Amino acid sequence: MDTLSPFTPKSHPVTCSTLTHNHSCEGVMCPGCLITTKTTLLAENEVEAQKLANNYKFGFKKWKSHVTERPWEDRSAIVKELYSDLNVIKHSGSLVTCGNLLYVLLFGWWVALLYLLIAVIMFVTIVGVPYGKLCCSLAGYYFWPFGKVIQKPFLYARKSSVRFYGEGIPEVTAVETTTLLGVTEKVEDAPLETPAETKYWHRPSTYVWLLLGYPFLVLAHGLASFVAWILVITIPVAKLNGRAITIILLIPPEQLQIRQPKRTEVPLDGEVVLCCYHAVNFYYYKYTVVGINVFAVNLLPLVIVALVLGYADTENHYASSPVKFALSIMAIIPLSYYIGMAIASISAQSNFAVGAVVNATFGSITELTFYITALIKGSNKGNKCYEEVVKSALTGTLLGCVLFIPGISMVIGGCKHQEQRFNSRSAGISSALLFISVGGVFAPTLFSKAYGSLICQGCINSTQNETGPFECSDCHFSVLQNNTLFHSHVQPLIYTVCILLPASYVIGLVFALKTHTHIYDIHISDCHVPGHSHSVVVHWSRWRAVMLLIVATVFMSACAELVSEHIDPLLSSSAISPYFLGVTVLAMIPELPEIVNGIQFALQNNISLSLEVGSSIAVQVCMLQIPVLVLFSVIYPVGFNLLFSDLHLWASIFSVILMNYIFMDGKCDYFQGTALVVVYLIIMAMYFFAPSQSGC
Repeated sequence: MDTLSPFTPKSHPVTCSTLTHNHSCEGVMCPGCLITTKTTLLAENEVEAQKLANNYKFGFKKWKSHVTERPWEDRSAIVKELYSDLNVIKHSGSLVTCGNLLYVLLFGWWVALLYLLIAVIMFVTIVGVPYGKLCCSLAGYYFWPFGKVIQKPFLYARKSSVRFYGEGIPEVTAVETTTLLGVTEKVEDAPLETPAETKYWHRPSTYVWLLLGYPFLVLAHGLASFVAWILVITIPVAKLNGRAITIILLIPPEQLQIRQPKRTEVPLDGEVVLCCYHAVNFYYYKYTVVGINVFAVNLLPLVIVALVLGYADTENHYASSPVKFALSIMAIIPLSYYIGMAIASISAQSNFAVGAVVNATFGSITELTFYITALIKGSNKGNKCYEEVVKSALTGTLLGCVLFIPGISMVIGGCKHQEQRFNSRSAGISSALLFISVGGVFAPTLFSKAYGSLICQGCINSTQNETGPFECSDCHFSVLQNNTLFHSHVQPLIYTVCILLPASYVIGLVFALKTHTHIYDIHISDCHVPGHSHSVVVHWSRWRAVMLLIVATVFMSACAELVSEHIDPLLSSSAISPYFLGVTVLAMIPELPEIVNGIQFALQNNISLSLEVGSSIAVQVCMLQIPVLVLFSVIYPVGFNLLFSDLHLWASIFSVILMNYIFMDGKCDYFQGTALVVVYLIIMAMYFFAPSQSGC
């Protein structure tokens, strides 16, 4: 029986007979524990164990990605191939694939053509003839590089060389270095510089090449590498072109050999510089750089472009306001990811108190930065539409977290798992808090309907009789017309609600994390494999995570300022309702990283965390974000109050009731998820066709 590690949050007897062969164990349930009432999750180290434990804590951000570097031998063969340097000879299947043909259409033909043009230039210079021949060879290689090998022969005696995958290992006395995909290369310590390499820098042809050939090829390979990297699934092509810039084009031409080895052929005694078999790999969505997902890395330049255009081009000479709005709102996506990664890293390396404070303060920073800047902008312009957009965004976040995130997670997870179960008691905590929070947030609205005045616009007497019936439009209850009623009754109610909601949040934290932790029945166990000893390598240290959190927050504030600055043309357009703009674009785009996390949890058959992702955000919206906005309105009067439209009121109440009905039995499938998504889309259609508020 395996024992729990010293960093297990709670020490309970756990039956755990075996571990999976693949040591990738985040979110994997201990197989032998299925017969007990406790659920034990396997973690790889102390930091990952803390992150997993935080995922199941109420009020903490749910984060799927690793915050530490996983040991190389614990990774699957598919993941190992993603990080290959393209210098391993192997025997794959057919090389004529759709991805390889796509490479020829997108990159191969024009890169090869450029090599031929450079070859002509080299032949004209006479002294560059060796490089002209090299360019001719590389033109054929880069037109179709698949299955071909670029090698650099060793210039000194060796006892071994490259071998094919699966061949026997000869007796050698060299130092062994294990490469990717199980292929082993035996190398000895090489001298730093050979006589041939010294002679290379004394040739006139070298400088002709560096002046007339190399720069143009660097630009071409750089462009191809950039485009391939942005497309993600073609990252092997990016590596293919990057290796040309850094290595291949700087090797003396007589030392470079291009071959297409066969299975029975004895490999050349030389170093494999480049060897590629496939241009496309769909698993590259898992690729990370310093722990950051490749999509978040690729979206980072968008932040720079949005900020430069937004603050440098104030007169809209190079981009219109709608374009700047779109760029700024898209720039929020990677910044939300970096903030989430920083919060998860800090919480995983800190004690409970620090983690709780960081999650409470920075967990809603993405949304609050936009809401506050929009309210300030609307107050300065005297435009009430900004306040309506903020209320729509708050409602849209609530609806998306209650309906869309759980629904889409159930649908996608249900396609892989026929039925998924979750802890209904732990889900009940969030459900109860949602009922409390929704009741509190919309209490002033219900109060205004009971005691407010019915206000109508455009009343017409169609009978020409003074006592006859009037036909009115845009009727609604309001207390704003009666200053005495609002200031004496409604405003104190708003302040009371904004005191009680955060207090309820604190009580929920104490209940879930201190007095009733047994509700979750979650224990984290070390996934240590005998014979493997690893030191924990954290992607982001505490101080690095703090610095990145601060920088991302500053950039987020700048992007939120640009969003609120350039949203005005969209608000004045009759084609888009402020209701629909707020509940969709402004509400859901900042939550895209959370949606991805929820889907990934569901695919791992961990639907409990998928549901908690949405519930925790919805609770924070009602119990933290809205009271903060009311408090800000008291300090800096921007006119924000808790009087919502009827559509916001009934859509939110109905959604919370439906969510609680779905979660009642502790199990779900794709049909229930479909029901939630369909209801969400119906409500979004209502917002789309809803008329704009008068004055917007």
